[in-house]
Amino acid sequence: MTITHPAGFTASGVVAGLKSTGARDLALLVNHGPTFDSASVFTANRCKANPVLWSQEVVKDGTVKAVVLNSGGANCYTGADGFQTTHAVAEKVAELVGIGALDVVVCSTGLIGLANDRSDLLSGVESAYSALSADGGVAAAEAIMTTDSVAKNVVVEGAGWSIGGMAKGAGMLAPQLATMLGVITTDAVVPAAELDAALRASTRVSFDRLDSDGCMSTNDTVTVMASGASGITPTPEDFTAALTQACTDLAMQLLKDAEGADHEIAITTLNAASEDDAVEVSRSVARSNLFKAAVFGRDPNWGRVLASMGTTDAVFDPADLDVAMNGVWVCRNSTPAEDPSGVDLTGREVTVTIDLKSGDARATVWTNDLTHAYVHENSAYSS
Repeated sequence: MTITHPAGFTASGVVAGLKSTGARDLALLVNHGPTFDSASVFTANRCKANPVLWSQEVVKDGTVKAVVLNSGGANCYTGADGFQTTHAVAEKVAELVGIGALDVVVCSTGLIGLANDRSDLLSGVESAYSALSADGGVAAAEAIMTTDSVAKNVVVEGAGWSIGGMAKGAGMLAPQLATMLGVITTDAVVPAAELDAALRASTRVSFDRLDSDGCMSTNDTVTVMASGASGITPTPEDFTAALTQACTDLAMQLLKDAEGADHEIAITTLNAASEDDAVEVSRSVARSNLFKAAVFGRDPNWGRVLASMGTTDAVFDPADLDVAMNGVWVCRNSTPAEDPSGVDLTGREVTVTIDLKSGDARATVWTNDLTHAYVHENSAYSS
């Protein structure tokens, strides 16, 4: 059940020789139509990798016919030659598939400052084209992994149509979008403008609410492609709901595979004056290294939650706040309440609930704890 579950798509994942491990490192996905509508969102980081700079131009007309992705090197800050490598890869895909290079989204992931070998990439594209298959989704998802321990795939069924998706990411998970590459397919008939609206609505409450370590990547890309092969046109509401389900599922898979994490933490802010306030408060807690270290140590230190909230501009009365951890209301009216020793932090799933008592808006941000393993992983990273 992968990105090739929807009709009209083939995919592959091959070894191009970019990874020292000899693992798969290049994936190709082709939309065979009959429609080629598409939409994409990219990192908000001002320092963008060459594939992002290329792909931002590709997607402007709402048409994408193929996506090629490599792991093993981000092709970011590799100069003009790096951009020419991205261009050459798009041209090679276009030549083989019989389309224009400006219909090819290019994605890369791995170390910044590492120049991918162009000849290896081009040979890899040829191999990937030869290996294209309606069953190639599994290999494609494996080929985009870096520090991921498992491949991430999803399928959501509609009424006679479906959505498939794959993603990678295990560190630098912070909006927008997280250190991730994601490709989503559908065989529904969905015009590009509707795809764009649905994708932005979906990522806003899924990938953009994932904040593992507060670090924003340079390569983040999520592309959705519609083949129209089912011949069915869902309502915008039904499609957006299904796409949101797919994006949320993938985001939770990324969270569970976060580098070195022992706990997955859902921070929900209730009764905020606005959704923006709720997101800001939840995110401030998610980015507190003190709080995250406390969870790693299984210490329900709710004071660190309040301290983080106080750094925001959200509307609330600092003297009237409630906080619960795993259902135990350890703080009521900004004073100690239930005994924190009743908070069980032995399991992987942790919930933090914050009541601002300032309105009726709410939002959840997902993060994970800060562990020794995370520090070790990021002090000796290899692609």
